Amino acid sequence: MSSRAVNIEAFDASAEPAESAPGTMNRMVIAVLALVGVLISLYMAAYKFGLLGEIACGSGGCSRVQNSPWAVFMGVPVPVIGLAGYGALLAASLAGVHAFATSRLVPLVIAGGAVVGLAFTAYLTYLEAFVIHAWCRWCITSAV
Repeated sequence: MSSRAVNIEAFDASAEPAESAPGTMNRMVIAVLALVGVLISLYMAAYKFGLLGEIACGSGGCSRVQNSPWAVFMGVPVPVIGLAGYGALLAASLAGVHAFATSRLVPLVIAGGAVVGLAFTAYLTYLEAFVIHAWCRWCITSAV
């Protein structure tokens, strides 16, 4: 017999996993979705600043939307606003998953950011449908 014995009683397969903070899984999902939003915003910002030759869209609507006067809001390119918004949502959701999971501020920041983002997205979608008359697939993906 080996000199190293394994204490089988120390391993309890029926033991329940440690409780996680409430909403941890939801915040992880929010973090992943926010990361997708950050990546889309980075891609659109790279196009807006001329770092990409053409935008991969397929329909031509993306170029039309990105080159319209409504692609800038209060002097700031819309993809930069998206990058800031999704970045803040990503940071807040990751903070909620980790050390600050018990803070009441984290869910308020996430909910507030989501409401503001939803309202801004609704405004931009309205512009695409009724003013610009073109649909950007990246914008729609970001909105969903």
